[in-house]
Amino acid sequence: TTFAELRRAPQVADAFPVVAEMAATIGALQIQSRATVGGNIANASPAGDSLPVWLALGATVELAGPGGRRSVPYDEVHVDYRRTALRRGELIVGLFVPPARPDEVFAFRKVGTRAAQAISKVVVAMRARRDGDALLDVRLAAGSVAPVPVRLREAERAATGRAIDDAVAADVGAAAAGEVTPIDDVRSTADYRRFALARVVRRVVLRAVAGDAGAEASDR
Repeated sequence: TTFAELRRAPQVADAFPVVAEMAATIGALQIQSRATVGGNIANASPAGDSLPVWLALGATVELAGPGGRRSVPYDEVHVDYRRTALRRGELIVGLFVPPARPDEVFAFRKVGTRAAQAISKVVVAMRARRDGDALLDVRLAAGSVAPVPVRLREAERAATGRAIDDAVAADVGAAAAGEVTPIDDVRSTADYRRFALARVVRRVVLRAVAGDAGAEASDR
């Protein structure tokens, strides 16, 4: 499945608009027409824009090979820098996402140098249940801040069950920045990535309780 197909599919937009938003930020139209979900996962770049989304959504990857079929929770797919849990001869043949509940909120934000053809400096995705001003069952994931896409578990704990206000959102962002291991490279510095991650996570949780977590999927 190409990212252009994800971007345009009505069933994707209806069920998980956050996936369509993510697909629209990958490369440019030409790349979206060629790049595939399976390719993005198997390539296993820590800057792969779709990877934190599948991680936050709690997806399961179905693999097929000489030994038959097996399902791997997305939390177990990326085992090291550009290494996955695929065994020799296996192919990615399916991706399954648990259905959305009416009280769930989702978010995706990408920080890049420009609006298109940008490799992410930081990418964040979230899935959570909204209960008034609080968030429950929070799943936060980030890319470009470690050798593999990571769950922000300290930030998840900091966000869960608390009434979200500016101070709490700042705590959640600080927790996220404190649990990642970014590097300096040609696209950004480690310090900037930590700073950007804290700001993006803060903004995401604030917008989640305000009801517009999916707004403005890309930052420059």
